[in-house]
Amino acid sequence: MAKRESTFANMLLTLLMVTAVAAFTLSMIYNITKEPIEQGRYERKQAAISFVVPEFDELLTKFFMPPDGRDSLEFNFAYKEGELVGIAVQTYTTMGFSGYISAMVGFYPDKRIYDVVHLQHAETPGLGDKIEKDRSDWSNQFRNFDPSKKTIKLKQDQGDVDGIAAATITARAYCDAINRAYITLKENLDEEYFVLNE
Repeated sequence: MAKRESTFANMLLTLLMVTAVAAFTLSMIYNITKEPIEQGRYERKQAAISFVVPEFDELLTKFFMPPDGRDSLEFNFAYKEGELVGIAVQTYTTMGFSGYISAMVGFYPDKRIYDVVHLQHAETPGLGDKIEKDRSDWSNQFRNFDPSKKTIKLKQDQGDVDGIAAATITARAYCDAINRAYITLKENLDEEYFVLNE
C-alpha cells in the first residue's frame, strides 16, 4: 500500500476531524453532566436558605440591584403561615484574596442578621477557608448582629467584626458581601413583603 503524501489539505482534514470528534465528545459530556450539576447547585442553595432563616413553609424570590450597580442580588422572602419570618439574600464580593466569594445572609424582618453561610470561594486553604462553618466558628459572630447598631467592617477598619488571623483580605471581603446584602435589603424592604398575599 502506497504511503499517503502529507499535504496541507490532508493535515487540515485530519485536524478538522479531530476537532469535530472532540467537540462532539465535550458536548455529550456537558449534556450528561449539566442537569446533575444544576440540581446540586439548587440543593446547596436551598440548604443554605434553610440554614440562614427560621423555619418556613413558603418562599417568595425577588431580585434587587445593590447601590453599587453591579449584579443583582437574589432575595428569598421566607414565610411561615403567611407571616414573614426571614429574608435569605444571596450576595457576593469580588474583593477576596482569590477573587469572587458568594454567601447567603439571613435576616430577621427587623434586619438583624440571623446567620450567614458561604456558597462559593477559592480562598487559601487553612487561612481564608475559615469563612466556612466546618473549618472555623469565625462566621458565628454574625449571628444576631444588628447592622443598625454595629458596623459590618473589621475592627481594624473601625468596625465591629473580629478578623481572621493571616486572612485579613478574606475577612474584609466577607464583610463586604454581607454589607452589600444589608444595604440592598435596607433600600428595598417594603411593608408589602411582610404578609404573603394569597
